[in-house]
Amino acid sequence: MREIYDVIIVGTGIAGLTGAIYLKEKGLNVLVITKNDVIYETNTNYAQGGIIAWKETDSPEKLADDIFKAGYHYNNIDAVNKLAEKGPKLVFEFLIDRLDIPFIKSSDGSIDYAGEAAHSERRIVHYKDHTGEKIQEYLINYAKKIDIPILSSHTAIDLISNNHHSRDCQELYKPREIMGVYVLDNQTEEVKTYFSHYVILATGGVGNLYQHTTNPPSSTGDGMSMAYRAGADIINAEFIQFHPTCLFHKDIKRFLISESLRGEGAKLLDPYGREFIERYTPMKELAPRDAIARALFEEMNKLGTEYMLLDLANHYKGERPLKDRFSRIYTKCLSGGIDITKEPIPIVPAAHYICGGIKVDLYGRTSLKNLYATGEVSCTGLHGSNRLASTSLLEGLLWGKEAAEDIINNFKEINKERFNEIPDWKLPDHVEEFDPLLLKQDLQAIQLTMWNYAGIVKIKKGLERAQADLNYYSHRIFKFYKEAKLNRDIIELRNAIVSASLIVSSALHNDTSRGCHYVKK
Repeated sequence: MREIYDVIIVGTGIAGLTGAIYLKEKGLNVLVITKNDVIYETNTNYAQGGIIAWKETDSPEKLADDIFKAGYHYNNIDAVNKLAEKGPKLVFEFLIDRLDIPFIKSSDGSIDYAGEAAHSERRIVHYKDHTGEKIQEYLINYAKKIDIPILSSHTAIDLISNNHHSRDCQELYKPREIMGVYVLDNQTEEVKTYFSHYVILATGGVGNLYQHTTNPPSSTGDGMSMAYRAGADIINAEFIQFHPTCLFHKDIKRFLISESLRGEGAKLLDPYGREFIERYTPMKELAPRDAIARALFEEMNKLGTEYMLLDLANHYKGERPLKDRFSRIYTKCLSGGIDITKEPIPIVPAAHYICGGIKVDLYGRTSLKNLYATGEVSCTGLHGSNRLASTSLLEGLLWGKEAAEDIINNFKEINKERFNEIPDWKLPDHVEEFDPLLLKQDLQAIQLTMWNYAGIVKIKKGLERAQADLNYYSHRIFKFYKEAKLNRDIIELRNAIVSASLIVSSALHNDTSRGCHYVKK
């Protein structure tokens, strides 16, 4: 199958769908694809706390200052100022006024602004503790309403570029240019050739490269890996943020316990019920994520325990009943026999967000012509070396719009005759059916390596061990890839090893501890 679109977007989270909506409403022919069977399965859907919005007592300067402090002043000044100025207003203009998302209100009918760690103002609008899920729902419904085609169960394999794929030798001598995507139909196992004048990568993060993560299983670094193979610049890949509070339970998959619990008074305790955080940071529970995560890591190692505790039951400061304010967390914990209204929650840090990624400018443009990246997969430099809570949804919203508008304002078609020189995907003559357990084992090996050697606290020898191990896995995985019958699992595994190697290589080249990149001497 060969089809041509104006714009192809890979990813169905807030960044991808916001961009798709703006493009579609300006009359462009857009295609959105996701490898997941369910289009709701995104990092956006997993986001709990909320999104930063405009408030009369607040200011862009205050928000910018908080972002700089959380990012240890390693941030791109222009990106921070752009988000602080434009982002919160867009929440009202697009999410509230246009999509009509019913964010929670106070008893007087005004917006209920929540507080979160490292914020100097209560500026977070939310839908209880499943804000991302609600935003995702309304975005998808609106996208369907305006007839945006969304292909589920379609896995992007590689970006199509003129230099790499054209049969016309003259393309070798032209600037590198992205011309579409090779995509696997997960159901039929057919590889389809989708051409486009522009591609936007909005594929999310890399959390599933680690043993413990708050991310969905689909977060295997696909976009970063694809862009890197195509020749795009990658930056700040070593800055992996670990969320300090993730549910620790033997029968429940790791589940995010939102930062907003600490914003509403929750206290950190050791397994014996003792407070400890003041020994690590004067900001205590309201310190940035990296400081809290390292404190938990150090205290767990010191005590030899697998988990710590977060006590909201005895310290809740919210107006509404606790089980209503945090209904999703309450229900999930209760399913494991933990009543958060009566007892502390067992927690452990987990991989949460990559602050680096595909290098982009302030409009989402990558170093490759016609290729954009938005949301977590991209790096404007907004977050510096550590992300401020509730900036992720806002980042995806703003740069989803900015990328779309830049394409609209500068739209140029590729000469369609050039598409004729791009061949369809060629499958090998002979492929093997590999046991899925072999692929699973290789992914688990990557996850364990990254957790042990490239996690919350790093040491040079550990990173060198990780690099050596990943190089060994690479040879085996790339051999797998060439010989195996193509499916989603093998594509994800290939992407995972590339992205993991990029993270470790970046970490080895940066021996300065800053933010969520902490190197123990």
